[in-house]
Amino acid sequence: MKTIYLKRLINTVTVSLLLLLPLAEVFAETDGDWRRGRIYYRTTCTSCHKVMTGAPISPSSRTIAQWTAYLDADRHDLAGNTNPSVKYFVSRAYRETVKKHNRVAAKLIDLKDETLLQDIRAFLIHGAKDSDTPTRCR
Repeated sequence: MKTIYLKRLINTVTVSLLLLLPLAEVFAETDGDWRRGRIYYRTTCTSCHKVMTGAPISPSSRTIAQWTAYLDADRHDLAGNTNPSVKYFVSRAYRETVKKHNRVAAKLIDLKDETLLQDIRAFLIHGAKDSDTPTRCR
């Protein structure tokens, strides 16, 4: 009797884990410190967009799916003006170029590129149009 119960329990747990496995990818996308991502985004991305386009691009301007697709595509549309990669703008190389006039970039200079990208991803998802906390840039 105990053996049958134990086998059923193991089967139930296994099936449950298999069903929940696809959700791990969704949750993994938000791994990162959204607060640190917010600080970098506002001091680096927002300030540059204000200068280049005259207006910031708020996290609430896109849905979670749109931000995810944008970041996964790794295409920063600048009409050929600079590096078209999103990853470039969180790279140490980029932070080196702006650290003289950007204290946050200087402070985060030793942070791994992938960690900072995850932080920004977490902030954008946290503040997306269809999130629980839509966020506008100031």
